[in-house]
Amino acid sequence: MGYNREMSDFYSPDRGPNWNYGGKNWRLSRSKISLFLECARCFYIDNKLGTKRPPGFPFNLNSAVDALLKKEFDMHRAEGTAHPLMEEYGLDVVPFKDDRMDAWRDALKRGVEYMHVETGLPISGAVDDIWVRPNGELVVVDYKATSKDGKITELDQDWHIGYKRQLEVYQWLLRRNDLPVSNTAYWVYANADKDKKAFDGQLEFEITLVPYEGDDSWVDGTLRDIKVCLDSGDLPEPATDCDYCRYREAVGKKMLAFAGKTKKSTSKPSPGTATLDI
Repeated sequence: MGYNREMSDFYSPDRGPNWNYGGKNWRLSRSKISLFLECARCFYIDNKLGTKRPPGFPFNLNSAVDALLKKEFDMHRAEGTAHPLMEEYGLDVVPFKDDRMDAWRDALKRGVEYMHVETGLPISGAVDDIWVRPNGELVVVDYKATSKDGKITELDQDWHIGYKRQLEVYQWLLRRNDLPVSNTAYWVYANADKDKKAFDGQLEFEITLVPYEGDDSWVDGTLRDIKVCLDSGDLPEPATDCDYCRYREAVGKKMLAFAGKTKKSTSKPSPGTATLDI
């Protein structure tokens, strides 16, 4: 008795060698840097061994909000005008108009790129948006969507560290491309209202602007650590709080027990005996 091995539309566990570390298509993306900081073992299995974590289901509503915000700010980018949100918060900025913006915002085109001289690692990250001050200083912007009680004015939970590092990697990439970048970045936060009396086929969002003072001084040291990790022949220790590593360990032990049974059952099958494919 076998089980269905059809591939998921969202997950293919193994990638070709050209997309692993050392391959011609491999890039150290912003999300891979975050993965390393979260769990070095998962990072190594992904980038060196070529088996990535299963992804979560895509949040299509969040993607829709991102796309609509992009269109809205792009209208002002084309006209060189300030968005009303910028005026509401008293910011002297406009959306940055540059021929590179389409590539910088497209992960498939690798976003903003830089070859890290010290390690030889190609780094990339796709920004949501960039604004510019009158003096030419660039401001990194990221769109977020959620539905929470109360007005969103700060990101102060422990798990928000990933959001903060995301902005800092973008700041670092732009600076390494010899561009002037403000330490202050912003999240454009769309918060869906749950207090309406009825849905009526539409959601209403409160849009807030949340500032963040970035510090990208950690990036170079992290890249050095990543280089050492990738060049090692040893599997890194798992992070103490990594559920993926705990799952692999627990399941691996149980599957080893079944593997012995499977070999016995498949070597001398009895008439009418079902076998388990592992």
